[in-house]
Amino acid sequence: MSGRTKAGRVARFFRGCSEEASSSASCNVLLSEHENPDTNRRSRSQKIILSVMLALTFLVVGLRSHQWLKEIEFPQKSRQVYAILAEYGSRIYNYQARLRMPKEKVELLKKESQTLENNFREILFLIEQIDVLKALLRDVKDGAYTQSWSAQGDPAGPQDAVEAFDEEMTNLVNYVLKKLREDQVQMADYALKSAGASIIEAGTSESYKNHKAKLYWHGIGFLNYEMPPDIILQPDVYPGKCWAFPGSQGHTLIKLARKIIPTAVTMEHISEKVSPSGNISSAPKEFSVYGIMKKCEGEETFLGQFIYNKTGTTVQTFTLQHAVSESLLCVKLKILSNWGHPEYTCLYRFRVHGTPSVHT
Repeated sequence: MSGRTKAGRVARFFRGCSEEASSSASCNVLLSEHENPDTNRRSRSQKIILSVMLALTFLVVGLRSHQWLKEIEFPQKSRQVYAILAEYGSRIYNYQARLRMPKEKVELLKKESQTLENNFREILFLIEQIDVLKALLRDVKDGAYTQSWSAQGDPAGPQDAVEAFDEEMTNLVNYVLKKLREDQVQMADYALKSAGASIIEAGTSESYKNHKAKLYWHGIGFLNYEMPPDIILQPDVYPGKCWAFPGSQGHTLIKLARKIIPTAVTMEHISEKVSPSGNISSAPKEFSVYGIMKKCEGEETFLGQFIYNKTGTTVQTFTLQHAVSESLLCVKLKILSNWGHPEYTCLYRFRVHGTPSVHT
């Protein structure tokens, strides 16, 4: 019995110790759970402080390295890169500015070309008048002018002769100035586009395809450029602004601005003096004109066949060989030959003159 009691006491002793140990452990766990929020806050604040210190360290190192990079050759390279970017940006801006103003430049070029053409015509006319003046002065110098006689039959003095000569020169100068202000043909053009005339594409030859005449973008040709047929109905004539068709024979159908009884036509081309190639072999030579009575369709009425003389004046008017009794709304121009160009024929301007009908 004593042995069993001793063993029981020992068991109770160990059981009590284990319970105390477990209770102390559980107390420690509870204590640690109560003390854990403070430790978490401390660790979190420590992490924030460390991250801030690392960021400041990287910032200081970055500033030092930036100062170091400034002291070496890198700034020069960066300036070169910035300069290249700035130049490229300015080129893009200039190119966009050019794209925004193409119409204004085209209109300006048209006005300048028209002014040059008008000046050229005036110069040609003045040259002719200068030749007349030279002939008159030569006659005066040689004594070809006889002294004018007064009403009593007495010869007039030298002063009267000088006054008469001055008056004649004044009249001649006024005549020259009047002609410069007027159109050379002095007849209404009923084939003028701005007055309402137009080209009927269905009755017109195809345009000449010039592969050298292209629209370019950054030096790359991407579209063939060709003048339309209605360019021959416009007054501004200068080198290159013409309608070209392949070969030496072609035709175009023109709807006039109003119904007329046609009486004459005018063909205009540039002279060899202003031609970039030095010749006008592409100018039309033989051509014929037909009239169409009703709605630009049906039977064609022959009006005449003519020859444009390339050595003559640039503007040549031809009276129609066959008259018509009825008014016409459409006229057909047929080019039968040119002056030797093997590839194409070029038309600059064609006019139709006549008497407008009472019933339009």
